[in-house]
Order: sequence, then C-alpha cells, then structure tokens
Amino acid sequence: METYCGLTDTVLLLDHYGEDSKLLHQSFRSAGFTGPVIVIEDNGFLPEDVISAYQFFCGDFRKSSKTPGKARYFNQINVPDYWEISGSNSDGKVYDLHRERGRIFYAEPKHKRLVRVVDWMDERGTVRSSDHYNHYGALYARTFFNKEGKRFCKAYFDGEGRETLLENFVTGDIILNRAGRVYVFKSKVELTLRLLEELGAMESRIFFNSLSTPLFVSERMPEGRKEDVLFWQEGARNDIPGNMQLILSGQSRRAGRIYVQKKASYEKLVQLGASGEVLSPLGFVYGYGRENTFQNKALICTNSDRIEKCEELIKALPRMHFYIAAITEMSSNLMSLSRYDNVTLYPAARMEIIDELFDTCDYYLDINHETEIVSAVKQAFLHNQLILGFRQTLHNKLFIPAGHVFDNHEAMIVFLNRIMDHEEMIREQIDLQKREAMSEEAAAYAALLK
Repeated sequence: METYCGLTDTVLLLDHYGEDSKLLHQSFRSAGFTGPVIVIEDNGFLPEDVISAYQFFCGDFRKSSKTPGKARYFNQINVPDYWEISGSNSDGKVYDLHRERGRIFYAEPKHKRLVRVVDWMDERGTVRSSDHYNHYGALYARTFFNKEGKRFCKAYFDGEGRETLLENFVTGDIILNRAGRVYVFKSKVELTLRLLEELGAMESRIFFNSLSTPLFVSERMPEGRKEDVLFWQEGARNDIPGNMQLILSGQSRRAGRIYVQKKASYEKLVQLGASGEVLSPLGFVYGYGRENTFQNKALICTNSDRIEKCEELIKALPRMHFYIAAITEMSSNLMSLSRYDNVTLYPAARMEIIDELFDTCDYYLDINHETEIVSAVKQAFLHNQLILGFRQTLHNKLFIPAGHVFDNHEAMIVFLNRIMDHEEMIREQIDLQKREAMSEEAAAYAALLK
C-alpha cells in the first residue's frame, strides 16, 4: 500500500472496486495521475496503489510476521479436525460428515481458487459469520450475523490479528481502537473524512463515482470552488437520481460536473432532459495490447461444451480457423470437434496458452453458454479482436456493438463472409467497436488534472 504525505491536488474516491472503478483508476493513471486512490469498501484484493478507507487504519499487512504473504488456496483455510474441504472452479464447500458447514467464495479470476470470503453456517444451515481474507492470505475482517441470518456488525483486524475497527450495521457507528484511544465515527462518511484529513487532502478536489458515500464525503469537505466531479458509471435508467439533480441544478456545495461513462446511460439522461454544460460523456482509456494480424483466426473460451451453433459455424466457414480453449477438461462432445481441420482444442489450458491465443487471434466469438471465463470479452477488446456474439449468449454488452450481435448463426456467417480477407473492413468494424465502448485517449483525462 502506498502512502501519501502532505497536500495533494486531487483525490480519486471510489465506492467499490469493481470493473468500472478499475477502468477509471487505470484511465487516470495512464494520464499521469499520481494522487491517492481511495476505495470506501474493501474486498481484500485491492491493487497496491489503492487505499481502503478501512484498511488504512489497520496498518500494512506486509509488515506482519503473522501474514502468510500470499492469498490462500481454497484448501488452506483452518477447519476443525475431520472436517472436509472440497472445491471446484467456481466455489468451495466445507463439510462436517454429510452436513455443509462452510461456503468458500473465490477472488477473481475464480479458476485460481484463491479465498476471498468463507461463510460459516450453524446446524440449521443459517450463516452466522463470514471470514474475509485478503491477497496476503490474512484474515482481515469478520462479519457477524444474528440467528435470522442478518448481519449486525463487522470487525476489522490488523496484521497481528488484533481488532482495530468495529462497524455496527444497525446504528451505522464505526469504532476505532488506535494507540490506546477509542474513536467513534457516526458513519462511513466520517471515517473517510478522517482518512482524508490524515492524508493532508482536505483541500483537494474530489473525483468520485457514486452518488452515495463518495458524494456525501464531497459535500462535507470544506467549501471552495465547484471543482469536484462525478463519474457516473451506472447503466441506463428511467429517471434522473435525486442526488444527481442536486449537481445538475447547481445546488451541490462542491460538485460542478458530471461525466457519464456508458453510452446508453448518457443517451437516456439526455432524453430525460439532463443536458447542458454540466453533463457530458467520457469513456475509459483502455490501452490496447497488440496490432491485428488478420489471419482469419477465431477464439472461443468456454467452461462447458454448450457453444451455440459451434459446429455449424465450423462447417460453414472452412477458411476460418477456430481455437477453442477451456481451463477445465473438455467433454467428449467438445473433443469430437477436433476431427475438423479448421479446429484446434486446448483443454485444461494454462494461462500462458490463453494469453498467447488472445495475442494471435483476430476474432472473438462470444457464443458459449454458462459462465464467462478469464474475462474473455474484455480481454478480446483489449487485444483488438473483433467481437461477435449471439443475443442469447452475450456476457459483456459494454464491448459488443449492437451490429455485432446476431439472432442466428446464418446472419453471423453472412457477416463474416462479407468482411473476411478485407483488412480495411475489419479495421472499420474494430473502430466501431471502440467508439461504441466510448474508448478515450489518455489526453482527455490529463486535461481534467490541469
């Protein structure tokens, strides 16, 4: 975890560290932003340059001799004698004879089976506590539930296992034990304000991505010029949120601008009347990884043999070579596709192999049912692959334009036959893909920091 001393001009304040928060974080870093990135909610697997509002007060786990140093594999959690741990590529379970007593939830990517949370259940199957592990393998927090299975408090620990913070979900209070003193914060907002104060950032601009706690933090900061900015990352909805109207109407104490980061959401807001100088679209800086090779190679990543119209596509497109990769073993149905000359299968593929396929293929076909693996659609987008899919199999609509989504395999075949071997046409479709995803240059973010 990085530390920041003295005044800083701008702080990036995020609610949760999900996919959109990660993209915003990376976009600012690509533009040269060196200030602190703070996340209100901690998932235990934050990047080294991201500060958790909770973990900041619990210290650096890397400096503790009790910390394992790396994330725990699913079978490395502590269980009573004779209890059994089992795991798949999606989750894990703990059994006392035939009774399920624990459920293990993995960090992404799930196939690595690294422990993020373990739910512990009583004899009736009701969750009574959750253990939270971080990417150093340390138990950093524990959530407690009442007999109805509703959470009522969460304790956070330092690297030595000592309780440092206690959050009461009923009252909203957060109690901090620090250097022999006890501090009581009435909300997450107060805790975050204390963090900003200790970072010397109370005079900073706040760039934030949520109308909940981050906005309330902004509103509680010392009043100054209206330089705080909301980066709106939610999907399209049929109304304008009340807290957003506060900014649009000029009634916010500090926030004076809104950047909408999804095209459909921006278009809907404009349709609802939220336009003007305060509101504008701004996508993400993606940082593409390679130049296209245009060799008619298509990649499919799957965790099952349910690939929509796969054999029909293989037979109808003999000039297209299909590379099908899975991180598990393949069924006999899927293995039988190896009889076609234009198919190469990779069962139980290592990540090095999958990475190489993203580097060498030109198309990604999002046509597998079941769960997406290895964030495949996003990876295809970042590797400049042209992404095509069926309406019933889409995993990530953000990166696939409407014109690249098909209702049947016949339409997909017509499209591919039209553009294959025409480099200029393929480039046009990839450029369209980038525009629809609102891909930005780093300079757009650099301008915000001036």
